[in-house]
Amino acid sequence: MVEHSASTPYVSVMDQYGYQVGKVIGHGSYGTVYEAYFAKQKTMVAIKIISKKKASEDYLTKFLPREIQVMKTLRHKYVISFYQAIETTSRHYIIMELAPCGDVLEWIQKSGACSEALAGKWFSQLSLGIAYLHGKGIVHRDLKLENLLLDKRENIKISDFGFSKMVSTQTQPPPTPSYRMMSCFSHLSQTYCGSFAYACPEILLGLPYNPFLSDIWSMGVILYTLVVAHLPFDDTNLKKLLRETQKEVSFPSHLQINEEIKELVHRILRPASKRLNILEVLKVPWVLKFLAEKPTTEIKALEAICGPRAADTSKNATTPSTTKSRSLTFTPDKKKAASRTRSTGQIKGTKTQEKPI
Repeated sequence: MVEHSASTPYVSVMDQYGYQVGKVIGHGSYGTVYEAYFAKQKTMVAIKIISKKKASEDYLTKFLPREIQVMKTLRHKYVISFYQAIETTSRHYIIMELAPCGDVLEWIQKSGACSEALAGKWFSQLSLGIAYLHGKGIVHRDLKLENLLLDKRENIKISDFGFSKMVSTQTQPPPTPSYRMMSCFSHLSQTYCGSFAYACPEILLGLPYNPFLSDIWSMGVILYTLVVAHLPFDDTNLKKLLRETQKEVSFPSHLQINEEIKELVHRILRPASKRLNILEVLKVPWVLKFLAEKPTTEIKALEAICGPRAADTSKNATTPSTTKSRSLTFTPDKKKAASRTRSTGQIKGTKTQEKPI
């Protein structure tokens, strides 16, 4: 049985719906997450409680409705499950699956770098979850260690869809590699949200960006951090961060890291025009090695959108292209850059931008 204080104002509301609110277990972009007991089903759940007084108007009218809309459509074993949304005059309540073993950031802070086996398990699960989202035309836009929760078997559960969005996808992919920055998804986003440490160069430069490929960049940062136990880039200074993200990331020489992992990270943390998409990530041998089952469903969904790009790429690789490849050596917007500088620890939690910049 979960204990709670009768003086807490939202307790009576939750009691009406059969939820007994317990301890605080986390904080989202605008809400506090509590553990709770659902008496009708005799099960533990997580409840995200958002105060209308504390949240911004932009969040309440734009991002929160999106979050609920997106979560209602999701059913995947590596994505946190949505159960119910309740609104009162003063608060929003989102009831979700409980992940009782904390998050990956907490795990690394306590235990250090992962073994290759554990990194492979978690990254392959993350890849399947993101493949599922991208196959549905959904982008997360705030992937980071804190948003990867762990269930009782320490399997990944992707969470916090506060900045997620449903976008349209292109039914036929661009035929030439010069358009590869767009991948098979035509949407460009101009809402700059997420955490600097996990943000791709396009976002840091304030450019319209492909949100599907920005998710992939964040996955590369996550994989690096799993095996090294610190972030690949110093995000305490924006100019330095921009310089670092436009160079090939290096690994500490004293760590023995599998060359396949290094190669995968390098194929992800690169300019968008050369970056892997999620379909290509799923076909990397190192990722396939750690999958508990073949990603048949996810790959079919992605191929229905993308088509057989591998054949197109190999065919065009033998034909000289007259189109110049796109570069990411841009001059940053000084006003935007000045507004984004902040300080973080080496492997501390990262602060998500709470509204578009």
